[in-house]
Amino acid sequence: MFNFNRKIHKSVADGNIVEVIEVDGVRSLYLGSVTIQSSMRAKTPFALELAYSRGMMCFLLFTKTAKHVLSIGLGGGSVPKFMHAFCPEITQTVVEINPQIISTARSHFLVPANDSKLDVIEGDGLVYLSSNPNSADVLMIDAFDSAGIPSDFCSQDFFDCCEAGLSYDGIFVINLWGSDKNFDIYLCRIEQSFDDKVLILPTGKPGNIVVFGFKAGFKTAPEISSIKLHERAKALEAKFEKPHYVEFLSFLEKLCEHNPHNNKQFFMDKR
Repeated sequence: MFNFNRKIHKSVADGNIVEVIEVDGVRSLYLGSVTIQSSMRAKTPFALELAYSRGMMCFLLFTKTAKHVLSIGLGGGSVPKFMHAFCPEITQTVVEINPQIISTARSHFLVPANDSKLDVIEGDGLVYLSSNPNSADVLMIDAFDSAGIPSDFCSQDFFDCCEAGLSYDGIFVINLWGSDKNFDIYLCRIEQSFDDKVLILPTGKPGNIVVFGFKAGFKTAPEISSIKLHERAKALEAKFEKPHYVEFLSFLEKLCEHNPHNNKQFFMDKR
C-alpha cells in the first residue's frame, strides 16, 4: 500500500521556509526540516490530531475558571482553533513572530480570522510577555523552529518572565521534546521559576512532554486531589466527544505515573 504524499504549499522569505505536506488525508506543517510542527486531518479539521496537542489541553483538568489564554507560537494553530470552537468561555491572544506561519495557518489549516474570542498578533512573544505582566490565566508555549526550541525560550530569565506573565493563580503549559539533551536543565529552570509546583506529562511518540507550572496563588497548590481530577477528567471526556475527543483519563494516568503522588493527592513540592 502506498501513501499518497503531496506538497501543497511552500513559501520562502528572509531565509524562513514554511511547507505544508499532506499524507493520506493528514496535512502537516514543516519549518525547513523533517520535524512535523503541526498536523490536521482534512476530514476533521478541528480535532487535535497530535497527542501532544491534546496533552496541552489538560490544563482544563486544573481549572474551571480560566478566561484568558495567551499562546506564544501559532504553528498550524491546532490548539487555538480547538479552543475557539469548543471553549467559548475562553478568550485567546496568540503571538507569532513569523507572518508566513500566520498566513499559512489561515489558508491551509482553517485558523479563523480575529474576532472577540481570538486575536492572533504578529510580533515578538518575548516582548509581549515582558510588556503584559499578570495578564494570562493560562500561558501556552509551543515555539519551535527548524532547529528546535529557540535558546531565548528556554533560559531561566524566560521562565521567570512566564511566571510573571500569569495571573496570581495562573497555569503555565509548555511543549518540550523529551529527547532534547537539555530537557532536565529546562525542567529544573521551570521548577525554579514556579517554586517546584510542576507536573510533567509524557504524551508518547515522538517523545513530546508537556510541562505544567502553577503560580503561587493556585488555590490547591502544592497538593492536587487526584480523586477530584478523576471526576474532572470524566466530565471533560463527556464534553469533548468524538471526533474531537481528548483522552483526559488516560493523560491523568500518565500524570500519576510520572509525578509524585499517593492515592489521594499529587505532591508538586518536590523539595
